[in-house]
Amino acid sequence: MKLSEFKEKLHGVSELNFVLPDGTKVPPHFHVTEVGQVTKKFIDCGGVVRNEKVINFQLWEANDFDHRLAPQKLKDIIALSEKTLGIEDLEIEVEYQSTTIGKYGLDFNESNFLLISKFTNCLAPDRCGIPKEKIKLSLAELQNQSKGCCTPNSGCC
Repeated sequence: MKLSEFKEKLHGVSELNFVLPDGTKVPPHFHVTEVGQVTKKFIDCGGVVRNEKVINFQLWEANDFDHRLAPQKLKDIIALSEKTLGIEDLEIEVEYQSTTIGKYGLDFNESNFLLISKFTNCLAPDRCGIPKEKIKLSLAELQNQSKGCCTPNSGCC
């Protein structure tokens, strides 16, 4: 989800709810401790230089159980970030502490912001020798496919 879409969704909610991939909700007393733009410049395993930019939200929960971040307050934080940092309309990546800092994509389902699992992947499989996934067939499937092929009167010859 891009920042512009997130801001649009904020207009339609009365409270902020973030849901983890396993369906559990981030506790309602969370804080948004960071809103920023992260730029990553790197070389992939194939030697290609890459640039990646995302908007970063960091969610954190403390022992402040009376705290509840209102949508308008988050809108104000985003507006200040846009004005002060000049952040762009980019995809949002959410950081949330579990056993370690997890990074998530973001989606929305009518009333909740959904933290979507992210996965690593080889960015240059053709350059670093990763073989393409082979199609697996069982012997029975091959036998069924060959029935009627090149038999007398099948018309294949």
